[in-house]
Amino acid sequence: MIKFSHQQQSFLSAAVCFLILSMTGCETSADKDRTEEVARIEGLTFDNYPRVDGSTSCRHLNEIIACKLLDVPYTWGIPLVDEWIVSPDYEHIPEAYRDFFWQRILTSQTHGAFMNLIDGNADIILTHRTMSPDEKAHADAQGVTLTETPVARDAFVFIVNPVNPVKSLTVTQVQDIYTGKTTNWKQVGSHDAAIKVFTRPRNSGSEEVMRELVMKGLGMGDFPESQIGSMVWVFSEVINNGDAVCYTFLNYKELIVRKSDSEAPKIAVNGIFPDKETISNRTYPFIAEVHVAIRSDLDRNSMAYKLYEWLQSSAAHAAITESGYIYND
Repeated sequence: MIKFSHQQQSFLSAAVCFLILSMTGCETSADKDRTEEVARIEGLTFDNYPRVDGSTSCRHLNEIIACKLLDVPYTWGIPLVDEWIVSPDYEHIPEAYRDFFWQRILTSQTHGAFMNLIDGNADIILTHRTMSPDEKAHADAQGVTLTETPVARDAFVFIVNPVNPVKSLTVTQVQDIYTGKTTNWKQVGSHDAAIKVFTRPRNSGSEEVMRELVMKGLGMGDFPESQIGSMVWVFSEVINNGDAVCYTFLNYKELIVRKSDSEAPKIAVNGIFPDKETISNRTYPFIAEVHVAIRSDLDRNSMAYKLYEWLQSSAAHAAITESGYIYND
C-alpha cells in the first residue's frame, strides 16, 4: 500500500476538492456554523507567520487558525486515508506563498512536534498533552524550558466494536483492563470473550494521555502485539475485531474520522457519556486539554508570541469552536 505524508495528503485533498467539489461532498468554510468574526493579529502576514507544529489530533485546528488569520477560504475533504482534513483554497493564496501550508503549518505528530519546538525547528505547537518524561529530559539536556498553556478541552474516550454489549465502564474497570488484571469481558458484565486490548506507541499523544490521565501511575500491561501505529488505524482495528477496546479523542472520532457510534461506539465512564455538555461541565471523568506550547525564551515581540497570546484570548473562540473543541473560558 502506498503511504503519503501529511503534507502530500493536504495537497492531494486540496486538488480533489477543488476539481470535484460538488461530487465529493467537501464542505467549504462558508458551510460551517460561524457565529463570530475573527479578530486578527495586527501585522501578521504570510511572510512572518510563525512555524507552527502539532499533533495529528490538532492538525485541523492549526490549519483553521492559519486560514482565519490570513483570510484564506478552505474546504473540508477526505484524502486518500479515512481522515477529513482542512484544505486551503490555493486560488486565494498569492502564487509566491503556495507552499506556505506545508512549510509553516506542520504535523510532525506529538513527539516530533515537541522535539522540533525544543530544538528550535518550530516556534509554537498545539498538542493534546504536555511534555513526556523523555521530552523533558531532552529539553533539560538542551537547557530549554517550555511554557505550556491549556486553551481548549476535549474528551479522552474508549471505543469498542458495535457487537459488544458493554455500554459503560468504571474508572477502576478501565484501569484493570489496561493493567492486565481484567482479561475477559464477562468480568465487567459483558459477553464471555477475551478482551482484545489495543494501545498506542510510547510518546504518541494518546498513549501518554492514557498513562497520565487514566492510569495515574498504574503500570500498563504488556500488549506489544496490539500496538497501533496510527490514530486512524485505531478505528479499523476496533471495527474489525468484535472483542476490541482502544482509546482516542472525541474530537478526532467525530470530526476527523467521522465514525458514528453505530460503527465504533464510545462508552460511558462511571455512567457518564462523553459529549459537549459533560466536557463543558467537566463531569466526564477523562477531560483531555489541548495545550499551546512555546519555548520560555521566545521573544515577546515576535508573531509567535502574539499567536500564543491570541490563542488564550476570546478572539480564538471561533477557531477553537469550529474545530470541534470546547473553548476554555
